[in-house]
Amino acid sequence: MIYVVALLVVCLGVLLFLHFRTKRKMSRELQYMTEKLKFITATDSAERLLLVTDDQRMRDLLNEINSLLDYHQESLADLARLRISTNRMLSNVSHDLKTPLTVISGYIETIQHDKQFSAQEREVLLAKVQVKVMEVAELINTFFDLAKLESEDWQLEIERIPLNEVCRKAILGYYDTLTSKGFAVHIDLPEESIHIEADPAALTRILENLLSNSIRYGKDGKTVGMTLRQDEENVYIDVWDKGKGIQEADKDRIFERLYTADDARTAAAQGSGLGLMIAKRLTEQMQGQIHFSSIPYVKTTFTLTFPKPKLEDYSKLKKVVRIP
Repeated sequence: MIYVVALLVVCLGVLLFLHFRTKRKMSRELQYMTEKLKFITATDSAERLLLVTDDQRMRDLLNEINSLLDYHQESLADLARLRISTNRMLSNVSHDLKTPLTVISGYIETIQHDKQFSAQEREVLLAKVQVKVMEVAELINTFFDLAKLESEDWQLEIERIPLNEVCRKAILGYYDTLTSKGFAVHIDLPEESIHIEADPAALTRILENLLSNSIRYGKDGKTVGMTLRQDEENVYIDVWDKGKGIQEADKDRIFERLYTADDARTAAAQGSGLGLMIAKRLTEQMQGQIHFSSIPYVKTTFTLTFPKPKLEDYSKLKKVVRIP
């Protein structure tokens, strides 16, 4: 009996010793993790928690903490990119507003103080003022669209629309501008009627943004075109030009929020960097996709892809989609 009691005492002592050692080891590990996390968060370091342990629960905790640290680093990188984009946007907006407003101010001052102009010459100057006012209004409308997108206040009314007619109106809306600038215009719309489920106003805005982009950056090629085509499953709209195209370094970034190519900031090619981003967001909200291909001075094409509508009672089709 004495031997049994002694054995139990020894076993209990061993257990207490192991428990104490395990507790001390865990305490040291937790202290290391705490100090390391304080250092990482204080310095925005890219380091991770590295700890060798036999405790599976501790390893699981380390994995989760390191995952959170990875997410934190990605968030910091996204924030830095957003800050750079926002600064670029503010610079672009300042430039884009200042230029036409300076011209408008000059024209108005000339009209007010130079009494030698004839009525016809004044009409010409006023027409130029109107053009510049429209440029400012277009820029403001673009930022209004961005505000609606960011505030989730843009609702789409999805219905069955005749795509041929929407495309025709969009390209004809720019026809006078294109011809006055010496562009050759190519319109390829099929005779058969093609329909998709979309918001007509949003689709028109997408096409206008793509056409405006082609005019702005495709001016060297003096050619702009629009093609409507389909296959068994999808409908495709191509907006293309033969301008300088898109550089390889910009291909992965042109749909980013507020991104503009560095070499685009010239007097003849200005933009806030929002048109393509807005086009992409609206296209995706209507279950479509947007892609592009570019061979400089040969052909740069933006392609909208929409699924063909399923057979159903279209007279009942009308739904509202809120942009997230």
